[in-house]
Amino acid sequence: MDRFSGRIHFASAPVSWGVQDDPGPAWEQGYEQILQEIISAGYTGTELGPYGYFPTDPMVLNKTLQHMGLRLLSSFVPVPITDPSKIAKVIEHVRRVGSLLSALGAKLLVLSDWQTSERRQIAGRVPVNASKSLSAAQWKQVGAVIGDVESAAAEFGLCLVFHPHVATFVETPLEVESLFNALAATQVGLCLDTGHCVYGGGDPTEEARKYRSLLRYLHIKDVNASVLGEARRKKLDFEGAVGAGVFSRIGEGCIDFEAFFRFLAESQYSGWLVVEQDVIYGKAAIPPVESMRASLDYLKKVISKLESSVSIAQQKI
Repeated sequence: MDRFSGRIHFASAPVSWGVQDDPGPAWEQGYEQILQEIISAGYTGTELGPYGYFPTDPMVLNKTLQHMGLRLLSSFVPVPITDPSKIAKVIEHVRRVGSLLSALGAKLLVLSDWQTSERRQIAGRVPVNASKSLSAAQWKQVGAVIGDVESAAAEFGLCLVFHPHVATFVETPLEVESLFNALAATQVGLCLDTGHCVYGGGDPTEEARKYRSLLRYLHIKDVNASVLGEARRKKLDFEGAVGAGVFSRIGEGCIDFEAFFRFLAESQYSGWLVVEQDVIYGKAAIPPVESMRASLDYLKKVISKLESSVSIAQQKI
């Protein structure tokens, strides 16, 4: 087996510094400072973050990225996929983001459903009987909306991947399955987020195996099982759970990353992995740069252990 570590690259994103979709106190952080901390933590790539946080002038942003030696990969774009009346505004926004990504050499647009108050209230506790999910007709409609978004992204040479996300209508394994059934006629791939997968009741390795042919991008998070259990018992909404620390540093939570990376290696996965820890700005237990550095160190140890075990096994053959 060739070295798995040579086929993957690690990036981070402003979300780990508390920069959420809507402008707030976290947006007052200098973007160049965050990029510098991403580099100092050991990463070579970044996501755009919410449109408007980084400079939207591609010449300005490109100069900064080139000076720092950082690769811009993609942008996470949450939109209301269940409301066809908003499709015109969705496409307008996708084209705005797509134009910036394309000018900076990015190749992917990461689409997600928009969080709703209805789904925030039952985050991590969606009934298995699909009573709180979409109907067959709504799934068909969602498929058509995302198909239009895929066409808009393609105008800028961007591939579209979908990110199942807690507090949206695409959270649970059953909902992810319904979504990709609705997208069968498209080329939309999967952006698997390990943390959101667990929060929604799934197993990251099983989901990666199930969607192996569609797995094109990864967000790597870990989950504090104790906090998640408490959030479910107390019926916390998604923001409340994030504030309570439901997402931990990588390696300190419940996800079996050895099994997950073993599957990635066996399946010949190659590309970028975006390491994240969703936090509420000002409530992080330790500075984000320290958390991101520790997370990357842990993942590199997992990969080194995996490669060493394969090497020893090959020597015994």
